[in-house]
Amino acid sequence: MNLPGTRTRLRLAAASVALLPLLALTACGTGTADENAPAGAKASPAPSDNPVASVQKVDSVAALLPADVRKAGTLRVGSSIGFPPGAYYPNGTGKPPAGQDIDLADAVAKVLGVKLERQDASFETILPALGSGKYDFGTGNFGVTTERLKTIDFVTYINDGQGFAVKKGNTKLGTKVTELTQLCGLTIGTGAGTTFEATLEAQKGVCAKAGKKPYDVKVFSENGATLTALQQGRIDVIMSTINGLRYQAAQPAAGTTFLGEFHRLDVGFAFKKGSKLTPAFQAAVNQLIEDGTYARILKKWGTGASAIEESRINPPEQK
Repeated sequence: MNLPGTRTRLRLAAASVALLPLLALTACGTGTADENAPAGAKASPAPSDNPVASVQKVDSVAALLPADVRKAGTLRVGSSIGFPPGAYYPNGTGKPPAGQDIDLADAVAKVLGVKLERQDASFETILPALGSGKYDFGTGNFGVTTERLKTIDFVTYINDGQGFAVKKGNTKLGTKVTELTQLCGLTIGTGAGTTFEATLEAQKGVCAKAGKKPYDVKVFSENGATLTALQQGRIDVIMSTINGLRYQAAQPAAGTTFLGEFHRLDVGFAFKKGSKLTPAFQAAVNQLIEDGTYARILKKWGTGASAIEESRINPPEQK
């Protein structure tokens, strides 16, 4: 996407799992790390503690599920697997996905007394597939926005949002991005179908208004390709999740610097509009908050600063 100008989409094959936290990652089917991924891009092992293990069914919460779901005992979840700490494949062949989103979804399922049938999917395909009934709900660090609320119901479980990162040693943007006009004349890498792409598109005229050269946006579906582009100087900055970029910058091999929080957003489990599952999911998340499991999961993944006090259904977009 050239803003303003011609949109550029890069669909590049890359590591099946990588550290770089782009929201629009193509899911990994094999669960193995790509030996050809760039330095710092390979996913780290998962922490060994398991706060979900002790979670038990809560009958009063499970009773909020529709009768047919209680009878079937299963829910289909479309899951975007891509980057720590949200959801990723740890190092090692055949290991199941790990991450904050995985733990929270599994804990909610245990409270509700159901099994999850997890289906890996690319980020940008999950929300459209909810309406067709392919999945009962979706996970993938989906931010709650006014536009998405027109067609999707959300049950919130964390507060994350938008941030920026550059290659270590790059001082063009200083230590923090607070205005998009700071990006004028630069090339930004981000993910397809994300709030980042939407924000950059909506604000594409800010540079012209400031009398500056427009920024250029390149949209990737593979995180390894984006990290390679940053390392090779083909993009200047990455726009992605606060928690993902902060986690990445803490890994020395990644060679990136986090430029702070730009805009916070509530993040939630996603459902088709009018889903009867949302009251049960909200009650389950609140149960986990109340009994301490929620805090233990966030502590495990280092995301405690993004904790919410209570889950909400369809809150307005944070401004």
